[in-house]
Amino acid sequence: MEGRDASGRLLLRALAQRSVTDLAGVGPKKAEALEEMGITSVLDLVTHYPRRYIDRTQQVAVKDLKVGDEAMVLAHVKRVSSRRTRQGRALVEIDVFDGTAYLRCTFFNQGWRAKQLVTGRQAVFFGKLDLYRGRRQMTNPVVDLVGDRTGRIVPVYPQSDKAGLTTWELGDWIAEALRRAGDLADPLPESWQERLGMVERSLAMRQVHAPESMQAKDTGRRRLAFDELARLQVALVMRKRILERQADGISHVIAPGAGAPALLEEFRRQLPFALTGAQERAIAVITEDLAKAHPMHRLLQGDVGAGKTVVALAALLVAVQGGHQGALMAPTEVLAEQHYAGVRSLLGELTVPDDSTLTGDRVVRVELLTNRTTPTERKRLHDGLRTGTVDILVGTHALLTEEVTFRSLGVVVVDEQHRFGVEQRDILKGKGRSSGGADPDVLVMTATPIPRTAAMTVYGDLDTTVLDELPPGRTPVRTTWARGPLEVAAAWSKVRDEVAAGRQAYIVCPLVEDSERVQARSATDEYNRLSKEELAGLPLGLLHGQMPAKDKEAVMAEFRAGKLKVLVATTVIEVGVDVPNATVMVVEDADRFGMAQLHQLRGRVGRGADESWCYLLGEGSSPEAEKRLDALEDSTDGFYLAEVDLELRGEGTVLGTRQKGRSDLKLASLRRDRELVSQAREMAFDIVDADPTLGRHGLLADEVRLMIDDDEAEFLFKS
Repeated sequence: MEGRDASGRLLLRALAQRSVTDLAGVGPKKAEALEEMGITSVLDLVTHYPRRYIDRTQQVAVKDLKVGDEAMVLAHVKRVSSRRTRQGRALVEIDVFDGTAYLRCTFFNQGWRAKQLVTGRQAVFFGKLDLYRGRRQMTNPVVDLVGDRTGRIVPVYPQSDKAGLTTWELGDWIAEALRRAGDLADPLPESWQERLGMVERSLAMRQVHAPESMQAKDTGRRRLAFDELARLQVALVMRKRILERQADGISHVIAPGAGAPALLEEFRRQLPFALTGAQERAIAVITEDLAKAHPMHRLLQGDVGAGKTVVALAALLVAVQGGHQGALMAPTEVLAEQHYAGVRSLLGELTVPDDSTLTGDRVVRVELLTNRTTPTERKRLHDGLRTGTVDILVGTHALLTEEVTFRSLGVVVVDEQHRFGVEQRDILKGKGRSSGGADPDVLVMTATPIPRTAAMTVYGDLDTTVLDELPPGRTPVRTTWARGPLEVAAAWSKVRDEVAAGRQAYIVCPLVEDSERVQARSATDEYNRLSKEELAGLPLGLLHGQMPAKDKEAVMAEFRAGKLKVLVATTVIEVGVDVPNATVMVVEDADRFGMAQLHQLRGRVGRGADESWCYLLGEGSSPEAEKRLDALEDSTDGFYLAEVDLELRGEGTVLGTRQKGRSDLKLASLRRDRELVSQAREMAFDIVDADPTLGRHGLLADEVRLMIDDDEAEFLFKS
């Protein structure tokens, strides 16, 4: 194989350029099956790591299994029978033997198992042991075909039943690829290899794919996981340093004087509440950033109700104070509308100087831009942006369109509730440059707390500020997972009691209209039902995303004013709705919501001084749903819940749009490898600060290029 370093070791790029068809036994049919699994190159193949290992020295014998045990059994198929049940479902029964005892594996609706598991075949069966008519049995176990593998530790690869590939085929091809590749080039500097106690890459690959012991497997995994994280962190740190070097920023005027009004101080004075220590610290750090000549790139995260909007608004006002404009971009129309209403109420009658008026000043002008904005309003708004009479623009991705041009964009706040990608942030920054000005400062807010290691990986090009305390007077919400009819009845009783005491409640449903596919109650039907049954006689309102904007605003206004006592809604109330008099939240079919969403919803109550309750209705439809609901019942700490969520859902959901193509983490885990994430970040700063273009780290540069998309590579290596 061509493509080697100076000492003759093979580059990863060479593996990426080789098709799997170069390997013995991979013809067109097998290549097609591999492609279905996302494997087209030899690099894809050798980074297709085992999902588990059978340690034959520690293997559990069938005779030692107890009912209820979840176990992995390596056994030979002795008998196969296949038939149809009375309902017409396929039923395959397979008797297997591991040398100590027999076990029956029963498969429903998997008729193809009879062809897959023929007599004499060896396989791994993973499932829960139960007894049926006195016989040991597993129902629908996970099956891995391993063949007669030698060695004490047998790797079991993720395989595709649909593609018809087995773990021994994958293992044979990987072994051939590594044998023919020989030694692999190693981009990790020797000094860091010694400092971190890492083995070299070729050995790590052998230890992961053909380990001599479980300890060797762990040593190899640690090194290859570190490589994945290091490439990602080097790319992020390069991006961070390039942005700092290249950007032409605005040194915002922070102190009053020089003709600038003390807008920020005036804003603080007129707030109807005191800022928390965490908010004060965050504003101090952000204003310090804004005063610097290079643009700010900062992540602001805090728990539900920690007051991120006030901090973001303080940053926007610093821009306005210096004669610039601010933009706040939200991911949905509902959220943009809520931010707009919130910003306007927080600003009140705050004014800025304006020589064109009789009084010499005018009220700070905030406008909203979404897809609902009419052409007439849009024209007026665009004119105001160009002339500078619109001070703060709140909107959705509509802010990214070409016709939106600012006179002088100073600060951009991006509320990444489900995260915009780096590209959208770059387009917004370009809006500052396009007006002939400098790069605006960027503040990214997250509505959902993110575990520290995930934040370092997803937002690694940003500095981080955490709001770690809640405003005084906010009461912890008592959460109950209402599993049975008595607990559900208690939830409705609590709603009636709180309304009788002069307070208000939210009822949240997952869907607007009934869907046969998802058996969840619709908000409309539930509103009609509750009006006649559990909450008959109470003033109820209905709110969902498909209502016209005017109707939604009217319902929310009535609820805020206390005319409506109970609001039956979909998740449109998830973020930004603030009614301190609401003390009860009932979430129907709670197992259909994600943990972050349930935590956001719960944050709508407990916003005043009164004790508050949240009831999560519904059975756990899966073990994950049960763990989610248990965690929410146990804790109101968003950062703890984010860790649990990461544990349950895996990295993919957190990495989202940031991860592209080959840079996906295949071995590294943000949950298990917290220490490796920190070490990779430390090394990335060490290398990039001493060698910004990686000119002296050619192997590492080549791998970073290989693992990121072309646009990002262009940005990092042409800058």
